[in-house]
Amino acid sequence: MKNKKVARILASALAVIMVAGMATGCRKADSGSSEGDGGTDAAEEVLIGSAIYKFDDTFMTGVRDSMTTQAKEDGAELELVDSQNKQATQNEQVDTFITKGVNALAINPVDRTAAGPIIEKAKDKDLPIVFLNREPEAEDMNSYDKVWYVGAKAEQSGTLSGEIIADYFTENKDADKNGDGKIQYVMIQGEQGHQDATLRTEYSVKALEEAGFETEQLATDVANWDKAKATDLMKAFITGQGLDKIEAVLCNNDDMALGAIEALKAEGYNKDPEDKANYIPVVGVDATAPALEAMKDGSLLGTVLNDAENQGKATIKVCMAAQEGKEINEENVGYPVTDGKYIWIDYVKVTADNYEDYL
Repeated sequence: MKNKKVARILASALAVIMVAGMATGCRKADSGSSEGDGGTDAAEEVLIGSAIYKFDDTFMTGVRDSMTTQAKEDGAELELVDSQNKQATQNEQVDTFITKGVNALAINPVDRTAAGPIIEKAKDKDLPIVFLNREPEAEDMNSYDKVWYVGAKAEQSGTLSGEIIADYFTENKDADKNGDGKIQYVMIQGEQGHQDATLRTEYSVKALEEAGFETEQLATDVANWDKAKATDLMKAFITGQGLDKIEAVLCNNDDMALGAIEALKAEGYNKDPEDKANYIPVVGVDATAPALEAMKDGSLLGTVLNDAENQGKATIKVCMAAQEGKEINEENVGYPVTDGKYIWIDYVKVTADNYEDYL
């Protein structure tokens, strides 16, 4: 009798363990706090861990929103974390994702040159990893067959922003205040060493010169993509150069362009685009909602659409296809793939003629 009773107890215990195991097995990881909630069984089967360099970046907020929407649509659970612009924090977040057992990683690196160790972590676990918006070094990209990049060519955005300024000077001869045939400009740059900042700076000026204008840089400095820092920087430019000398303001992103405009408005400039005597053309990049509103009131001359929606969608599409073991090609992810690793999302020039299409 004792043996039969013990057998019944053991059988019951085994049944409980099996049920608990099945409940856990239908979900490959405990998501913790998540910005995306698929709400289906499929959503519990696929978990994507994504670390964003910092949440209060306006453009990356748009990318995050798009990623969240696409993850729900594809039946995946997306956990998004804020790396707070600290590479050490991001490295720890990646470790946590791997411990949780995510099916794919989507990383917006704090430091693009520090992608190597993160790739090694993914490689050790045979885990697909997609970098977005900040392109790792080619050597790192080629070190693992399950790493991809989703982003845009920064030189294209620089060219388009330079063309916007060139078009303005072509149509408004009086914009050349001193009539010397040169465009005297100030440049507000993004992060030091960031490839987008470097290339947008270089190619915007190159576009002006290719349009037939001579250029003269009056001042340049770094504002780290930040609106408040750009306002302070523009104030310093105004003090150092004088408003009568500055003929154009080129900014590597919209937040900094809006910061420059605040400084100009404090001096009575850019309040009325028809008042050409008190107007200095400012151009940015990203086509964020606040920038489009500034175009609506005329204080911002133009911007370049950095397609946050498609960057976010493509990132999730690549993660989903990769974790299923599919080849990363246009048929499986919906976007052209270059060299088997790169998904490039085109920029779009946004001017007074078409900005309403993006509002």
